[in-house]
Amino acid sequence: MNFTLRLATPADAPSLRMLGLQVFLDTYAPDGVCDALAREAEETFSSSRVSGWLADPASALLVAAHATGLTGFAHLAHGASHPLVRGQAPTELQRLYVRRPFLGQGLGRALLLRAEQLAAERGAGVLWLTAWVGNARALAFYARQGYSDVGASDHVFEGQRFENRVFAKPL
Repeated sequence: MNFTLRLATPADAPSLRMLGLQVFLDTYAPDGVCDALAREAEETFSSSRVSGWLADPASALLVAAHATGLTGFAHLAHGASHPLVRGQAPTELQRLYVRRPFLGQGLGRALLLRAEQLAAERGAGVLWLTAWVGNARALAFYARQGYSDVGASDHVFEGQRFENRVFAKPL
């Protein structure tokens, strides 16, 4: 597959927003979209939120671009910590999203490796993330990439709790 990895620019905001919504719903609502999940998706990928990520100096977004547009992205939050994560200068991988047609082609791995490099270049000693327990593909992927499961953490929205696993890898 031919794609390029690069840092996102403000011009990428509309595509990042739609890509994020698409992958979010493909992952978390494979059987249908309920109102609470729709509100969570709208809030997470609102225009102002995505623009805020792009403007935040503690944030970095890597995009995978294909001839026809964006196919995936990785979102880093430098300095973000978690009580279960040990290590100097942690960085959180907040999202690693790849469009369904591009899964299994090495794109996620390429984005992850570049995200690890970028985090290390910015002084991170550990990269960590959370993955929903219902996403078996992601859980297996991070384990294969050398990430250790360090415990559970809940994601809560609209009073509902969703268990996530916390993964970390020293850089």
